[in-house]
This record gives sequence, C-alpha cells and structure tokens, in this order.
Amino acid sequence: MRNNKRSAGKLIKALAASAACIASLTVANPVHAVDFDGERVEWIIPFKEGGGSDTWARFFAPLISENLPGKPAIVVKNIPGGGSTKGANQFQRKAKDNGLNIIGTSGSTQFPYLLGDTRVNYDYKNWTPVLASPTGGVFYVSPELGIKSAAELASLRGKELKYASQGATSLDLVPLLAMDILDIDVQAIFGMKGRGAGRLAFERGEVNVDYQTSSAYLKKVVPLIDEGKVVPIMSWGVLDEDGNLQRDPNFPDLPHFAEVYEMIHGKKPEGTAFKVWKAFFAAGFAAQKGIFLPKGTPQDVIDAWGDAVEKTVKADDFKSRSELVLGDYPQAVKGKAVKAFKAALDISDADRQWVRDWLTSRYNVQL
Repeated sequence: MRNNKRSAGKLIKALAASAACIASLTVANPVHAVDFDGERVEWIIPFKEGGGSDTWARFFAPLISENLPGKPAIVVKNIPGGGSTKGANQFQRKAKDNGLNIIGTSGSTQFPYLLGDTRVNYDYKNWTPVLASPTGGVFYVSPELGIKSAAELASLRGKELKYASQGATSLDLVPLLAMDILDIDVQAIFGMKGRGAGRLAFERGEVNVDYQTSSAYLKKVVPLIDEGKVVPIMSWGVLDEDGNLQRDPNFPDLPHFAEVYEMIHGKKPEGTAFKVWKAFFAAGFAAQKGIFLPKGTPQDVIDAWGDAVEKTVKADDFKSRSELVLGDYPQAVKGKAVKAFKAALDISDADRQWVRDWLTSRYNVQL
C-alpha cells in the first residue's frame, strides 16, 4: 500500500513538473500577433487615376493604415483596362495571401462577373470582403420635356429621349433596364468615358435624361436644380436588411424605382425583369465598392483587416470626413460585408441568360 502511495506521489510530481515546463515554453514562445510594421500594402484599383473608385480608395487608404497593426503604408496601384477585368484578373493570379495585397472593386467589376463575360478570369467566391461601400443614384430629366415629377413620367412615352451612356454592360445597365421596365423608350448614345462625360452632354443639351451616383449628384447636379436646369425624378433607392427597396436617406423626398413603377402600372413590380434589375442594382449600388483579400488569407490576417476597417468607419470624425466622398450611407464591415456581397453577386443561371438575351436583342451586345 505504501509503495502504491509513493508511486502515485512520484507520478503527480512528474506531471506537475511537465505542466510547469510546458507553461514556461508557452510564455517563452508566445503566438505572434499580426504585425505589418515596416511593410507596404499594395491596393489594386482596376481603374484609371482620378475616377470614383480611385478617389474612394485614396480616401480610405491613410485612414485604414492608421488602424492596421504596425501602421503599414498603403499604396494604391491603378491597373485599368478591359472594363476593370484586367486588374481583377491580375489580382486573382498574383496576389499573395499575407495581408499585403488587397483589391478594391466596383460595380463595373461585378457586372462582367454576373454576366459571364469571357474576359473574366477572377472569382469573387475566392476572395474575402472586409468592407462593402454602398451608394445611390438619382435619375433626372431636362425641364424642356415638360414634366415636374415622377408622377408625370408616363407622359414621356412617345417623346424623343436621349441618354449618354458608357455602355449597356456598365452601371448604365441599371437605368437602361429601369426605363425598359417602365415602358419608356430611351435612345442610348454610347461611347461616354464616364458618368461625368454623360452629365456634361446633358448640360450641353445633347441628351435630355441622365442619372448620377449620389456623390456626383450632390456636388454637380444639385446646383443645376437651383438654376432650373434639372428636374429630379427618382432615386434607385436602398435595400433594407430584408432586401426590400426603401427610399434613399440622402433623397427622402424622391420616390425610389419600385414606387415609380407602382405609380405608372398601379401595382408593385414583379417578374424576371424586375428581379434581374434588383440583382444588378445590388451589385452596382447597394454593395457598389468593396475591399477584398485573396484566396488563402489566414483568418488572423482577415480579422486584423476587419478590425482596422471597423475602427476606421466607427471613428468619431469619419462621417464628417466621408460625407462628400461616400454620401450618407452606412459602411458594411466584416460579416455584414460578406453578407452584402453574397446577396449582390447571387444570380441564377436562368436570370443571367435572360439579361444576356435582353442585351443582345435590345443593344446587339454579344458577350
């Protein structure tokens, strides 16, 4: 019996010594936290300098840098071409999963992906979003058309309406399909280099209907309203947490697209055309821009980026600093960003084929 007690005592002491040894090794060799001190982050923007996505990225870059571990320099690298597919394809091929390579995409990158464009060699399913930036849009007309509000929009049927467009597969797909759903024929004049060019064509009187995203509308179009040169008609709206269209908080006095449809048709919109419109609205506006990390990025690096972006958008002065660049829209981070892009990039094969057929029959677009 005594021998058994002595053996048990020795075993307990040995286990205690082992535990102490393991504890000392753990203290001596702690798990290293993510630290980007002295590093350089390359942020690919697949558009030219000076555009909306470039402005958005250069606004965010120094703010996020301050909140990343080690405060690395974030350098924006512009890789335009192929409607943004060139830069996105390069990111897919070459990006490293160490947290030092990110990409910022826009609706113009998401639309070719949704349409099954043959230029697309990237897959959003391989990337992890840490930020989704929404925006809105406002559709307006020339006062020479003789209407004063959305309630009179149906009276434009049969009139010569012209719209300056970047292309049917750009963000302009949203207004072009919207007019088609409202049974209002609009002649698209393609070849514009951006929405700014389209607005200038409107100001010169070359076209008589137009739309601008929220920030451009607030800065460039509102002054024209005050001069009596623009009649605002509707916003595209925003999506609530259940995916329903609501009025844009930046333009609460303007009806959203679904409200205008109901004004004209006497019923709520439904069917394939509206479902497709809503899908592209989500990809082009509700989650228009996003920051993504490449496939294989470790979870602790993803968390570090998510925390940094969250701190950035929750800073006390963020709203006042961001309003002119981003508008008054809540920024989705971490899990909310993942959810936003999951909804924005979800389209059935049948709906994809429907919109491809529509583009071909309406605008002779071959994808």
